Amino acid sequence: MKAMIRLRLSAHDAHYGGGLVDGARMLGLFGDVATELLIRHDGDEGLFRAYDSVEFLAPVHAGDFIEAEGEIVSTGRTSRRMHFEARKVIAPRADVNDSAADLLETPVVVCRATGTCVVPSDRQRGRGV
Repeated sequence: MKAMIRLRLSAHDAHYGGGLVDGARMLGLFGDVATELLIRHDGDEGLFRAYDSVEFLAPVHAGDFIEAEGEIVSTGRTSRRMHFEARKVIAPRADVNDSAADLLETPVVVCRATGTCVVPSDRQRGRGV
C-alpha cells in the first residue's frame, strides 16, 4: 500500500539563509504520509514509533515542489514498517525572474527514511487487518 502528497514549500518553511528548508520538514511530510497509510490500512491514525534511518540527500529551498511518498512494507500484529522518499519535482528559477520555475525532467531525491508506526489492536478496524 502506497500514499503520496505533493506540496510547494513556502518562505514560511525556510529556516536558514538562502531560503533553505530545515530537514525536519521532510520528516513532518513523512508523518503525514504515514498517517494516511495507517488510516487506509487500519482505519486509525496510529502513532509513529521511531525512524530506523533517515538520509538527507539534497537541499530543499522555499519554492520547491516536493512529493513525499510512503509505503507499508511489512505488518506485524500492531506494527507497520514503512519506507519513505521525498523528491523535488519543481524548482524555482530566481535567476530568470521572480516567478519562473522548472519542472525537473528527473526528480531529485532529497530525503529517504524508514520507520515503524503502531496501531493498538483495539483500534484496528480497516480493510488491511
